[in-house]
Amino acid sequence: MARFLAARGEGAEWYDARPAPQDLELMTQLGFVQGDPARPYTRVVAAPGVPIDHPDLLRLSAGGAEILGEVELAYRAFPDVPMVGVTGTAGKGSTTVLIAELLRSHGLKAREGGNIDPPLLDVIAQAEVAVVELSSFQLERVPSFRPAVAVISNLGVDHLDRHGSVQAYHAAKRNITAHQTPGDVLILAPGLDVPTRAQVMHFDPARLMLASGREVLPVAELPEGVHPANAAAALLAAEALLTRLGREPDPALLAAALRQARAVHGRFETVARLQTAAGTLRFINDSIATRTLAVQAALEQAAPPVAWLVGGRDKGAELEPLREAAQGKVVRVIGFGEDGEKFAGALGLPFFLVGGESGEAMMDNAVQAAVGALSLDGPPQGTVLLSPIGTSFDAFRDYQERGDAFTRAVQRVLTQLQSQEVKL
Repeated sequence: MARFLAARGEGAEWYDARPAPQDLELMTQLGFVQGDPARPYTRVVAAPGVPIDHPDLLRLSAGGAEILGEVELAYRAFPDVPMVGVTGTAGKGSTTVLIAELLRSHGLKAREGGNIDPPLLDVIAQAEVAVVELSSFQLERVPSFRPAVAVISNLGVDHLDRHGSVQAYHAAKRNITAHQTPGDVLILAPGLDVPTRAQVMHFDPARLMLASGREVLPVAELPEGVHPANAAAALLAAEALLTRLGREPDPALLAAALRQARAVHGRFETVARLQTAAGTLRFINDSIATRTLAVQAALEQAAPPVAWLVGGRDKGAELEPLREAAQGKVVRVIGFGEDGEKFAGALGLPFFLVGGESGEAMMDNAVQAAVGALSLDGPPQGTVLLSPIGTSFDAFRDYQERGDAFTRAVQRVLTQLQSQEVKL
């Protein structure tokens, strides 16, 4: 945000209760001075990690400041850039990327950003159309944000430590449509009902079709790792925005873009596969999956038999739906990290626990144990699935670092398997 404001020649002050040395250096280079939350300000752009009821924000708001987020700032700075907003408990990142790819297939300069890398402020100036992933944290600070098209992929349970209740969490998610008008479009999951003034469409995960009912692509032809629900929602969103811009959606272009789609890094991403005498052995990195709905979707997609890696730090995910989704598919649960034993023991399935002196060593041990579990009756086959339930912060910087450690561990195990002359 500081770089964005500096590039536009806008003045601002900044405040961080615990500034890092590199931040202090950057702000000095950009010419920004530290502010004081006890003083009055007109506008305050708060990072999403700061709770909306933080005492400093409450004090600033009481003093007359309008509290914004980065997305609201971008929306106001570029009012002529049409935006698609995407939120949901699970699938919003993959859906965001899919929508941008579908729009690019029609020659639009579409850029994705927001809750995924890169931040929206980094891409908005180069965008003809912006597709924005929105977390519940971000949606607490969008006082006028009005996307031309909004998507709510699903509503489950998450971030109760932040929002306090499921109702408050869902209310934050529904803010995505709070300022939409009858000329806008809201796309919802089947059976989901959200108060809105926008035109409502429901996507059907069983059919990849346009609003007219015309099928674009059979679900069976989607690439591995692309969830049908995400693809169905993305199709309707891309169609709605193209129509808004006066462009005719081309089913052939949309189908071609879907066939070329790939899983987003760390989101049900097949990082390796090995053909053995028994069949195919797949390794899937779904490190971002810390929500019940996301883990459930991964279990439903994974080809059995499955060795399932669970662990990290518990954030309160519901486990009962996961027990049901794992039945008949998961042959062994591999528990790792701070709450790996807690998760593995609660799932009611055979499990094995691993440790390690570092996150890297722990992931090595987990992948080796998973391959061993799929090798009991001969050469390994099936799926090694990292869909961990817990956050990464017990042993890794973030979910990406955890997923990268998994990928490196997979490569080392593959080297061992190949040295043992597994049939390729």
